[in-house]
Amino acid sequence: MRYSVTIGSMTSPHPAATSLQEAHLQHDLRTERAYHDTCRTALAAMVDGAAEHVVTGEDVSASGADAEVLGYQLRSRAKALRELPEGPLFFGRLDFRDDDPAHGGQRYHVGRLRITEDPVAPPLVVDWRAPVSRAFYQAGAHDPQGVAVRRRFGWAPGSRGDSADLTGLEDEHLGEGESGTDGESGAGGIVAREIERPRVGPMRDIAATIQPEQDDLIRGDLAASVCVQGAPGTGKTAVGLHRAAYLLYTHPQRIRRSGLLILGPNRTFLSYIAEVLPSLGETGVRQSTLQEEIGRGPVTGTDSGPAAAVKHDARMAEVLRRALYARVATEGAGELAVPDGSYHWRVPAAELAGIIADVRAEQPPYAVGRERVRARIVRGIRARAERRAGTVPNAWVRGIERRRALSAYLDAVWPKVRPEEVVAELLSDPEVLARAADGLLDPAEQRTLRWAKPPRSYRSARWSAADLVLLDEVAGLIEHPEGYGHIVVDEAQDLSPMECRAIARRASYGSLTVLGDLAQGTTAWAARRWDVALRHLGVPDAAVVPLTTGFRVPAAVVGLANRLLDRLDVDVPAARSLRRDGELRVRHADDVLAATVTAVREALARDGSVGVVAADADADRVRAALAAAGIGAAGPDELGARVTVVPASVVKGLEYDHVVAVEPAAVVEAEERGLHRLYVVLTRAVSRLDVIHGRPLPF
Repeated sequence: MRYSVTIGSMTSPHPAATSLQEAHLQHDLRTERAYHDTCRTALAAMVDGAAEHVVTGEDVSASGADAEVLGYQLRSRAKALRELPEGPLFFGRLDFRDDDPAHGGQRYHVGRLRITEDPVAPPLVVDWRAPVSRAFYQAGAHDPQGVAVRRRFGWAPGSRGDSADLTGLEDEHLGEGESGTDGESGAGGIVAREIERPRVGPMRDIAATIQPEQDDLIRGDLAASVCVQGAPGTGKTAVGLHRAAYLLYTHPQRIRRSGLLILGPNRTFLSYIAEVLPSLGETGVRQSTLQEEIGRGPVTGTDSGPAAAVKHDARMAEVLRRALYARVATEGAGELAVPDGSYHWRVPAAELAGIIADVRAEQPPYAVGRERVRARIVRGIRARAERRAGTVPNAWVRGIERRRALSAYLDAVWPKVRPEEVVAELLSDPEVLARAADGLLDPAEQRTLRWAKPPRSYRSARWSAADLVLLDEVAGLIEHPEGYGHIVVDEAQDLSPMECRAIARRASYGSLTVLGDLAQGTTAWAARRWDVALRHLGVPDAAVVPLTTGFRVPAAVVGLANRLLDRLDVDVPAARSLRRDGELRVRHADDVLAATVTAVREALARDGSVGVVAADADADRVRAALAAAGIGAAGPDELGARVTVVPASVVKGLEYDHVVAVEPAAVVEAEERGLHRLYVVLTRAVSRLDVIHGRPLPF
């Protein structure tokens, strides 16, 4: 028998059955609350024990290096436990059949963190990432996976983990063929209520509500890169963050040694997702923007649209490579004479030219090539010396390597160089640019690239955001950057080919989780096809997995947004939603600002956050109109505000329970890919959407 309860909401047509069932349910709730108290006590002991281990670890008898490593690990563990957000300690339970070969008769509570009374004792709560927990997300009536009963717990919204906040439970008897879903919702009541719960503040984790197709992506192999083409509301960002948490759990040494990076489109987005990984017990993960990763200095310059487009074009990679290696003199180099006391070791020009040509053909990083040339010249001198006088000591070799004559020769034929010097010369000197861009960029594109007023030197250059991408490309040619073991890239559809290359350099020995939606591409260089973007990211063989079933955005809103798809020039499947509870209102108004104020007042009568999204140029006027009406509105960076006014250009990735979309025609006209921007705006609502317009609608 399947049963569920939420206190105060039970109904049954038969009073006697109701009384008996309620008695059983109340007993189960009391039992589970008591178990939660036990888990809370055990977690407190784990926190105290971790602190004690730090003190004990400082006195261990080991080498200084070993003691330092152990101390760091113990302190990190203690810090992570202390910083765990307050909240319920489990959200589910698995009861396995007695005849299951692996877990016969066992019962496991599933939560965000493993909790145990003793390291060698069976856990009171198993981590959601543990192999046994996979059945909680994957088991069903068609494939119970040994599970007799799957129980889900309902907690009061905003619970800080008080056992009294456990207000409901829902059992699915999978061994008896129960599906555990209600109607078209695709989920049981507790899961549906958790998914549909109003959103105020930062993004929450979805550990309690992960769906089977999401779980497959989350638990994918570390070595395999994957691209998730996720329609709005399908949870692609949550999938990427939970995959990061899963990889940290499954491959802790490898990932922590090489690092894990979360790349988001802007700081507003990163603030929105910042609490997800800590809530899953993972702290210390770097969350950054690409501009922060590649920035070699402040952005003080600007580009015209055409100039930025050329700088982001993949052809610039070869232009920059030519510009850099044009500094290497493969011809015309004279002979070299290296002093050794009163004697000079002479290396003929032809031999030197051969060394330089060979090293160039090997295509090492520029700085490595310079030192490789030095090493091969020294090797030739050493061979001459040993033929003359026998084996020479290493000190003699090091002395030859440091001879001023050798360094001066290298400066002439393979000079040291900074990325800023290469890019500044390229953008300042028409002849240098013409040679490097020959056959790649036409004369008009070259003129577009050149600085109108070149700086006196690279030190006084005013670099634009697009210039940072060029500088990073040259820096990567000079010396490979330190990479990460895994990178999660969100909103990847907006990356240019040159930005993709910057990411690829940092993942050359790792893997990628690429998240995005081609329909939401809003930059001038946004990808139209994933195979092209993945090639520039260095993972051409990555699987592209579509997520089309939305759990957050209501069907009415998805249906409206789908009307734009045919005009977006991208090949993506239409989204669908399992949500039938949303509301959509399209209002024509002669006074758009007054209608916006009215819509916000009506939205405030309901629970949840209100996002008022307008074209960037109109955002201040909308905020002023709300203020004049006595409605305080925050900016997009102020998380947790009841009402937020958001410029359309920064709303991507954010969600609000109620969205008021102001004048869609103005959003479309504000930028080249305005229809794509409008698609983003319309799909930010997770419960209700008001579209306010005074001009004809673009859809």
